[in-house]
Amino acid sequence: MEKTWFGQPRGLTILFLTNMWELFSYYGMRTLLVYYMTKELLFAQEKSSFIYGTYTAMAYFTPILGGAIADRWLGKRNAVIIGGSVMALGHFMMAFEPMFYLALATIALGNGLFLPSLPSQINDLYRADDPRRGRAYNVYYVGLNIGGFMAPLVCGTLGELYGWHYGFGAAGIGMFIGLIIYVLGRDYLPPEIRTRVARAPPTAGERGDQRRVWWLLLGVGLAATIFRGAYEQIGNTLPLWTDMGVDRTWGSVVIPMTWFQALNPLLVISMTPLLLLHWRRRADAGRETSPARKMAIGAVIVALAYLLLATLDGFAGGERVAWSWLLLFFAILTLGELYILPTGLGLFARLAPPRLGATTVAAWFLAIFSGSLLAGAVGALWSRTSHAGFFVLLSGLALVAACVLWMLDRPIRNLESARRNLPAEKNASADAGGTLEKNP
Repeated sequence: MEKTWFGQPRGLTILFLTNMWELFSYYGMRTLLVYYMTKELLFAQEKSSFIYGTYTAMAYFTPILGGAIADRWLGKRNAVIIGGSVMALGHFMMAFEPMFYLALATIALGNGLFLPSLPSQINDLYRADDPRRGRAYNVYYVGLNIGGFMAPLVCGTLGELYGWHYGFGAAGIGMFIGLIIYVLGRDYLPPEIRTRVARAPPTAGERGDQRRVWWLLLGVGLAATIFRGAYEQIGNTLPLWTDMGVDRTWGSVVIPMTWFQALNPLLVISMTPLLLLHWRRRADAGRETSPARKMAIGAVIVALAYLLLATLDGFAGGERVAWSWLLLFFAILTLGELYILPTGLGLFARLAPPRLGATTVAAWFLAIFSGSLLAGAVGALWSRTSHAGFFVLLSGLALVAACVLWMLDRPIRNLESARRNLPAEKNASADAGGTLEKNP
C-alpha cells in the first residue's frame, strides 16, 4: 500500500517544501528590489521598473533552455541541485552593492535549471488515472506560498529596518535550506525515466495532434502573457502606491511597507482549501469547470480587483486610503490568481507531448517571461499617467486575457476528449515514449 502524507504521495511534500524555500528566497529578494533601487541606489522609477521587468523576465526565460538541458542531459534531479546552488550564490551576492547586476544575472541563470525541473516531477508521482493528480498542483501552490508569505515578514523586515543587505542574505539562506530538504528527501521522489530505444516515427495523425497541442499552448501562453502584464504590478508599481497612497497606520503603529506583500501568499494559503473543496463538490456533482474556462474566470476576477483600486484612487482626491481597502484588493486578486495560475501550470503539464515534460513546463515559464517584460513596459507608464487611469489599464489587460482564454476553451476540451478516447495501449505508448529505463 502506498505511504502518503496528507493523502498525497510523500514526494509531493518534499517537492513543495523545496520550492517553498526557493520561493522564500525569490520573493524575499523581490520584496526588497524596487525599494532598494529607488531608495538606496536612487534609480528613477522608470529605470527601476525596466530593471525589475527585465530581471523577472529573464528569471522565466532561462527555464526554456534549462528545461531542455534537464530533459536531454542532466536529468531533473541534477538540474534542481545545480540550479539551486547557483541561485543561492546569486542571493548572497545581492548583499554586496557592486555585484548588483551580476547577482541578478546569476539568480536568473540558476533559476533556469531549477524552475522547470522541480514541478515537472509532480506528474511522475501519480498514475495517469489518479484523481489526485489534478488537485496536486493546487496543493503544491499552497506550499509555494508559505514561502512567499514568510519572505516579506523575514527578508522585508530585515531589509527595511536593519539594512537591505541583511534581507538579501536571508533570502540566500532560504535557498540553501531548500536544497538540503531536496537532497535529504530524494528517496521519496519519483525515479528518473529516460528512453533507451527510439520510438517509431509518429503517424500523420500523431503529428497533427502535436501541432494542435502546440498551437493551443501558444494561445494559452499569449493570454498568460497579457495577464502577467497586469498581475506582475503587485511587485512593481503596487508597492510604490502602497508607499505613497495608503495610510499604513494602525493605532500608534506604522505597518512596514513590505508586510503588505505577505498578504497575497497568506491569502493563497487560507483560501486554497476552501476553493479546492468547492471545485471537488462541483466535480462530484458532474459540473466541473474546464481548465481554460476556470482561467478565464480568474482573469475577470483580477480585472475587478484593479477596478477597485482605480475607484479608490479616483475618489480619494489625493488623500491616502485606509490600508483595509488594500486587504480587500489582495483578497479579490488572490481569488483570481488561484483560478488562473496553478491551473495554467497544470494544463501545460497535462497537454505535454511524450518525453517533453520539463520542456513543456518550461514553455509555461516562457509566457511568464514575456508577461514580465510586458509588465516592465506597462509599469513605466506609472509616472506618466494618473494612478486611477493606470489601474483601469491593468483591468483592461486582464479582461483581454479572459476573452482569449474563453475562446480557447472548446478546442482544449475537444483535444482532451480525443486523447481520452485513444485505445489504452496507444495512450500507454504515448506516455512512455518507447521502452523506458529507470535511473537510480
